[in-house]
Amino acid sequence: MLAIIGGTGLNQLGNLKITHRQVMRTPFGEPSGPLTFGTINEHEVMFIARHGYGHTIPPHMVNYRANLWALRDQGAKRVIAVASVGGIRADLIPGTLVVPSQIIDYTHGRAFTYFDGREQSVTHIDFTLPYTESLRQSVLEAAHHAGETCVNGGVYAATQGPRLETAAEINRYEGDGADMVGMTGMPEAALARELGVEYATIAVVVNYAAGRGTSKQAIALDEIGTFAQPAMARVRKILEGVVERYDN
Repeated sequence: MLAIIGGTGLNQLGNLKITHRQVMRTPFGEPSGPLTFGTINEHEVMFIARHGYGHTIPPHMVNYRANLWALRDQGAKRVIAVASVGGIRADLIPGTLVVPSQIIDYTHGRAFTYFDGREQSVTHIDFTLPYTESLRQSVLEAAHHAGETCVNGGVYAATQGPRLETAAEINRYEGDGADMVGMTGMPEAALARELGVEYATIAVVVNYAAGRGTSKQAIALDEIGTFAQPAMARVRKILEGVVERYDN
């Protein structure tokens, strides 16, 4: 089954016909909220709001391990994560949709692995390509068929939050090769890999990163919704196409 993790601006799926919700308990605590089950155009799908259905959980306090574990436990083989980001690269202006291909982790202090018990053998995972390429291509193909433009590829800088970055930090990330910046990309992607779940992200650029474009002096937080709402409507159209490709 395909699962969708909604980020800022996507606390619920308007095109999801809900059949039931299920409260989950996991060995790693409680997820961000109940799992929502339903159908999109008659195709079964699972959904969870990363920040809670009332958007009350900040990025650094999301129980990423519980979220991914619960989705996998209920049969999710593939996860599409939706995330709001700031655009660093010049062409990633607000309103742009991106399907990133790489990630740099600047987070700290988060529960970032399932393999941290002393009773477990040391386990390494390959993370050369952090996103599942076949799933990335399915998102891009679905976007094309829906008549929506998505940028193919880019480097996501995952930062700690919840504060936004300084202009100097953004300069540093750009120097490291980052194209966009967000707060929820890690450890989510790595945890999916540890569980053997296919994973891809649709990143929605909702603002210029600090020191860029109209954010040279400050990021206008009250304007983020102006770009997020119409962009999320486009994301829903793309998700409809992805769900059709992975009907169980």
